[in-house]
Amino acid sequence: MQPTYRPSKLCRARKCGFRARMRTRGGRAVINNRRAQGRKRLAD
Repeated sequence: MQPTYRPSKLCRARKCGFRARMRTRGGRAVINNRRAQGRKRLAD
């Protein structure tokens, strides 16, 4: 058996990164909500 979670920074960035978020309307909403909350980190 192999481990379930095999982290890859590139995969993560492409899926949940800032540019991935900005690509869709819903993703932009997420960023704006996080800005409104005053988050230090907007996207992973």
